[in-house]
Order: sequence, then C-alpha cells, then structure tokens
Amino acid sequence: MAADGLRVLFCGINPGLMSAATGHHFARPGNRFWPALHASGFTPRQLRPDEERELLEYGLGITNVVARATAKASELSDAEFREGGRVLTAKVELLRPRWLAVVGVTAYRVAFGDRGAAVGPQERTIGGTRIWVLPNPSGLNAHWTPATLAEEFGRLREAADRAAGA
Repeated sequence: MAADGLRVLFCGINPGLMSAATGHHFARPGNRFWPALHASGFTPRQLRPDEERELLEYGLGITNVVARATAKASELSDAEFREGGRVLTAKVELLRPRWLAVVGVTAYRVAFGDRGAAVGPQERTIGGTRIWVLPNPSGLNAHWTPATLAEEFGRLREAADRAAGA
C-alpha cells in the first residue's frame, strides 16, 4: 500500500496472538489503541482493527517494531527489539512520515538504545521524521486510563497538525 505523505506512522511493539490470527493490528478486544486514536481526534469515528487500511485516508500508517507474534511482549528478546529498531529505521527512511509514534516506551528504549526515553516527543529523529513515544494501550497497562491515553495521543495529533500546517 502506498504511504507517501504520512503524517504519523504508528508502531506497535509486536503482534499479539489475536492480531496474528486476524492479520490486523491491536485486534484483541479490550486493547485501547483504536478508542484512543478516535478520542484524540485522529479519526472521525472509532475504526475496527479490520478497517486499519482506512488509516491511510487520514494520513496515518501502522506497523510493528518486531514482526514475531507472542502472547506477551515480554517474550521478545533484546536482540529482537534491536533488530526491529534497525528494520523500523529503514522503513521510516523509505516512507518518510512526519512523525513515528512508537506505542510502548520500553520497546522504544530497547529498540533504539535510549534507556532514558519517556513518553512524549524525543530528541532523536530519523532523517526528517520526528519521534513520539506513546504509552502502551494494552489493557494490562493500568497506569494509563482511557482518558489519559487519549490525552497523550491528542498531544501527538496536535503536533502532527502543526507540522502539517492544519
């Protein structure tokens, strides 16, 4: 699928078992990615995982740091994350989105060797692409409520809108 002109390329950690079975990102019922995307204003309605291709209509894309499916992200090795970071960097260099949004601060820290990274915009860039780390929207991440997830996604949306001159 063509991805020229992406405002934001969202990047999950890796496919969960439900996502691997369905072939769609953030497919597990209860994952808060799709609700946060909508509540933050990125999409005019809440998309279902099987509607992920519609993201392109809004200048958005979606990928993962690591391609291997697991029941939990903790099953991935640091080496897999580092290799995923290299592959993701090449993908970003090719697609050149305005923003790369990595969904999961721990995944970002390991994949990019940035142990001090926190949620929010990062100093690091990939070419002209800015990076924003978002909290993991898994229901297991109880530190972030649906409202605070939507707020953080909204901060990124506002930055992406400013960058696009919207």
